[in-house]
Amino acid sequence: MADSATPATLAGVNTPTHDQQAERARHLLDILELEPIEQNLYRGRNEVRGPFRLFGGQVLAQALRAAGRTVEGRDAHSLRAYFIRPGDAARPVLYEVERIRDGSSFATRRVVAIQQGEAIFSMDVSFQVTEAGFEHAHRMPNVPPPEELEDDIAVVAGLTERPPGLSPMAGRARPFEMRSVFPLGSAASTTNRFWNPVWIRFCADLPGDDQALARCLLAYASDMGLVSTGALPHAEAVPREQIMMASLDHALWFHRNVPLDDWILFHKRTSTASGARALVHAEFFARDGTLVASATQEGLLRVAEPRTVQ
Repeated sequence: MADSATPATLAGVNTPTHDQQAERARHLLDILELEPIEQNLYRGRNEVRGPFRLFGGQVLAQALRAAGRTVEGRDAHSLRAYFIRPGDAARPVLYEVERIRDGSSFATRRVVAIQQGEAIFSMDVSFQVTEAGFEHAHRMPNVPPPEELEDDIAVVAGLTERPPGLSPMAGRARPFEMRSVFPLGSAASTTNRFWNPVWIRFCADLPGDDQALARCLLAYASDMGLVSTGALPHAEAVPREQIMMASLDHALWFHRNVPLDDWILFHKRTSTASGARALVHAEFFARDGTLVASATQEGLLRVAEPRTVQ
């Protein structure tokens, strides 16, 4: 699925303000309050209405929210999702939850997102009671802290022209503030590489210590720029605008509580590409270096056919 977006801005034109980003974040919180239709069936509104394709992160977050509404006393610890058809931002989405199993420690749910009578997305989610156990984790990579980096929107606003390889999503308002370790539009950002670390922070206050909601928001963020990371090793060979991209399947694991009231390092990296698909992995680290969550996504990565001008 793609992001339902307005065009990016350059040279300060229509640059989103912090208030606009905060409003976008509050709106995301609002659309995560799904409308119950009947038992195990919920209706979700969209971030942006219009002739756009739905952003996959929105569907991930809403599907996780729907599944969580049918579980008590357990936190989501893993999910596996498939993007089946492009979603239509002009239509609401129905989320049908199937209660697969309720055990003493784990509960399993299956969610299907439906538009016009057809499944556009499916997801299996596992929930677990809080338990003590062994503790170990990879260390956070050595990158500059967010205070030493400039906001991505401010960076894009300062550009006088769109450099090759700049994402069409760059510079638009998002529910998350983002600060890229490789500044957007810089020479470093367009050099072949396999990783793309970005600091993210939710732009609105969360209503209390709602860990279920925080995990839904992290699910939303986990689809931001993930599949495009698979194109980075080819940045110097193929212009980004000539690459067709779409999320195919997505897995996410929550290891620890999500501290969305502070900066989180979204460390994206690609391991392989073949057969018009790329595999991308990501880790989410709290500011203190704690590994919070991990994600893996396979995405479509195809050189688009050149268009003939009539």
